[in-house]
Amino acid sequence: MMIGGEFGVVCHGVLTLLIEKFSGDEVSVRSDGDRVVVSLPGRTHTVSRDAAAALRAELGEALTERCEYVHTVGTHRADGSYVVSRRGADSSGHRKVFDGFAELREQYATLPATFTAADVDMPGVTGGRRHLLVRHVVEHPVFDCTLTARQPLTAEKRPSEGGG
Repeated sequence: MMIGGEFGVVCHGVLTLLIEKFSGDEVSVRSDGDRVVVSLPGRTHTVSRDAAAALRAELGEALTERCEYVHTVGTHRADGSYVVSRRGADSSGHRKVFDGFAELREQYATLPATFTAADVDMPGVTGGRRHLLVRHVVEHPVFDCTLTARQPLTAEKRPSEGGG
């Protein structure tokens, strides 16, 4: 749903900081009776409360993304956190929540070129969760590594292009 012409999509209830991130300008959002008014320097966009509520719901869905792989699931939550879970498992013992996807990338960067579950050394991650994270980075397309052994579970980072 597009509201507001050239500015794009605006919604009451969306954090002002989120809108500012995309606009680069100071933004204010206020309610005006049955309308929602979003103001940027030099521009004002007005939408109905119903349209704003519908847009908020659509933004929430767009910010939550769930990708299923063979053994794992990665979920980007609307609050910015990233959850790695075992596919088909419901208990919290089968998932690890990161503050964001960048935190998982940082952890991956600290792993050696060839790593096992034992190398996944971070607070709150033991046993099965270590194996879960190895499987997830092997399955997720962002991480350039392959599974090289199942016993013990071992992965290897592919050399990056350009000799690095």
